Amino acid sequence: MHPRKNLLYIGNRLAVHGKNPTAIDELPIRLEAEGYEIITASSKQNKILRLLDMAFATVQNRNRVNLVLIDTYSTQNFYYAVIMAALCRFFKLPYMPILHGGNLPSRLKKNKRLSKALFGKALMNIAPSKFMMGQFQNAGFQNITYIPNTLKIENYPFHLRASITPKLLWVRSFSELYNPLLALEIVEMLKRKGMDVSLCMVGPDKDGSLKRCKKIAAELQLPITFTGMLEKKEWIALSKDFDIFINTTNFDNMPLSVMEAMALGMPVVSTNVGGLPFLIENNVNGLLVPPNNPEAFVNVIEAICSNDVKARELAKNARLRTEEFDWEKVKQRWIKLLND
Repeated sequence: MHPRKNLLYIGNRLAVHGKNPTAIDELPIRLEAEGYEIITASSKQNKILRLLDMAFATVQNRNRVNLVLIDTYSTQNFYYAVIMAALCRFFKLPYMPILHGGNLPSRLKKNKRLSKALFGKALMNIAPSKFMMGQFQNAGFQNITYIPNTLKIENYPFHLRASITPKLLWVRSFSELYNPLLALEIVEMLKRKGMDVSLCMVGPDKDGSLKRCKKIAAELQLPITFTGMLEKKEWIALSKDFDIFINTTNFDNMPLSVMEAMALGMPVVSTNVGGLPFLIENNVNGLLVPPNNPEAFVNVIEAICSNDVKARELAKNARLRTEEFDWEKVKQRWIKLLND
């Protein structure tokens, strides 16, 4: 065991309310197993109450903890991180933002003053992708380190498909940021080409996008199933019935759902935005296409459905890539960072 440190972990712990699990739902459990004591906040659903709960946890535990970890996103939740970091500085508590938001680089430009305070005065910023690390270094931040998102690889049974059909799987929150409507366009185009396409979309609604997708899918009579939010075990079991994983996002960092699909043996077709080219090497362990381009997706899906050998090669290479992110390997980086 390592010298014990007491940590406060600030983030949106909303999996208890049926939302997609985020880092705060998994990382504290793993760190506790390594001997760290961790207090987490917050699982309050109401945004104002959640912020108050985070602030209360910081004030209450300011003399009990050595370090505060802050999950940092690029949308509204960016301001949680700004406020909590200011509180940490007031109490002279060292803190480390964990840079999850795929659109954080635009925050560095748009909110320069807030970013300088939040990230510049942090003990260290933790980037889950080399893309994010590069963006922050280019903006002049030197206090940054790379620790990738992790998987417990044994939880992902590798399933090599004998042949590939256009049975598509999409797993994400329904949010404009992740462009779910593009998935519908892809299905419509494949259907028009006479392909026996089907799509399953897994995930909770974030901004009304799910409702829009359901309405359009019904109007166009598209062969799409919407499951809503599923437990990880459930969608992993479901993935066996599908052959290709599509990721349609406009902004991204190091998406866990893509890493999971790669670990499960699904050929992945993704937009080449944000951190994705750092995770997927095009034509080696996955396929990258320009954002907002349904034709490019369709061409690549057609090509992969007619080349089983290539599909299997992509799947095997993708699994090897994700094995680099196994917790047993990545945890050494966390231990070194937290103990320095």
